[in-house]
Amino acid sequence: MKKEHKFLIFLILLALIVRIIFVFAEPIQIWDGTVFANLGSDLSNNPFSYNFDNGYWSDYVPLGEWPKAGFRPPVLPYTLAIWYFFGLGNLVKFFMCIIGALSVWGVFLLAKKIFNKKVAIYSSVFFALLPLHVIYSAKLLSSLYATFFLLFAVLFFWKGFEENKNKYKILFGVFLALALLTRYTVLWLFLIFPIYLLIKNKGFSFLKDKYLWYSILSFFVVLIPWLFFGKSTYGNFLGAFMHGIRAASTGHAESVFYYLVNSYMFSILALVVVLCVFLFFYKKQFRNREVLFLFLWIFLFLIISSIYHYKEIRFLLPITPAVCILSGFFVSQLRTKKLRKIIFSIIIVFLVFSLFLQFNLTYHKENNPTNLCFIEANKFLKNLDEKSLVITDESPRVYYYSKKETHFYPNPWNLESLDNLVHNYYEEKDVYLLFSNYDMPLNNERHIQIKKDLDTNFEKSFECGEEKAFSLVYKYS
Repeated sequence: MKKEHKFLIFLILLALIVRIIFVFAEPIQIWDGTVFANLGSDLSNNPFSYNFDNGYWSDYVPLGEWPKAGFRPPVLPYTLAIWYFFGLGNLVKFFMCIIGALSVWGVFLLAKKIFNKKVAIYSSVFFALLPLHVIYSAKLLSSLYATFFLLFAVLFFWKGFEENKNKYKILFGVFLALALLTRYTVLWLFLIFPIYLLIKNKGFSFLKDKYLWYSILSFFVVLIPWLFFGKSTYGNFLGAFMHGIRAASTGHAESVFYYLVNSYMFSILALVVVLCVFLFFYKKQFRNREVLFLFLWIFLFLIISSIYHYKEIRFLLPITPAVCILSGFFVSQLRTKKLRKIIFSIIIVFLVFSLFLQFNLTYHKENNPTNLCFIEANKFLKNLDEKSLVITDESPRVYYYSKKETHFYPNPWNLESLDNLVHNYYEEKDVYLLFSNYDMPLNNERHIQIKKDLDTNFEKSFECGEEKAFSLVYKYS
């Protein structure tokens, strides 16, 4: 076996182990992660029913579009459906760890193709230990999966349009479409490719390449099922995409400097990228096509995502491969072998320390009495009779952990609304009400009133915790 292959196998396994460790840092899966998992479970039984009208759980669907689920891109749920179909539902929480580790291989291949083997080694090691990518490899979220498809789309783009290998031009279109169907915000990256080709060819001559049009055709062929889903569900071929855009517009607005403030998630590589900007302009490295492409990838995406009002740090996952490859190229350009070893070692130390710090902070923050009580309450609910119903404002999470049918609390809240809900729809079920300060802290009048009514009218079947960290389960009667 070649040394290169041994190195890759070792690095991929290391990346996998590090990411699996982070799975255990948080006892509760993120909301969106449970939504994707539950959709996957539902689709494993009925692959043609992509909505929340299953009767057992629901997501919050913005803009009054319930039960339509098109604002949730389909590739991740359908992938998880395969796991559930083969009885591997208990292992889905490790799926992103595998994708994250395989992405290390993708970074190695891309860096080697764009630059050389030395850059590939530096880049893939950085990527394996990058805090932002490691942390989100432990969560069932679409951003990291989309980054995986995007990574290979870029690899095929480079092979197709730099090496003029036509079959890869078609594969580029396929994988770019898969990336879009995994995370709609991948759309922000689309401008990179025509801008790069325009600069490279010093004009529009690339439009004469018939395989460019085959690439575009392959892109839309992959989108066809989802376009028809949009037409049948929303009355518009672009309905699902438009729902996704509108849903994102309801998110909390952040400052234009949000990503700058949270750049610590890139650890020392954020500083390395800044140094690259100054160094490459000083040495006029921007004339280098490879460097230009990476700059476009990073900074065009940053500009667009910073302007967009709704921001989360995970939205930057699509630029993580470019950040690591650019950093690897930076190290490879240092004058002496000794200096390269020193800088490489310093970067690794910073990355490992950042990972340790992030794990320590996350573990102690998330493994608190409130979260642990919420898990204990779900264990109690899981052991109830299969015909039980749980009233909760954490519908996807409770269904994910307990596999019991759920319904949101009536809103606005009053006992009459609760009675009507139970008597009209769930009279033959054993109804329980989950109240926890995990999602219903006693800091607003609605939650205080709900707890007061529950304490006054129903008996507790389960109780965990104390006044400031508790989960309670009441039996409706």
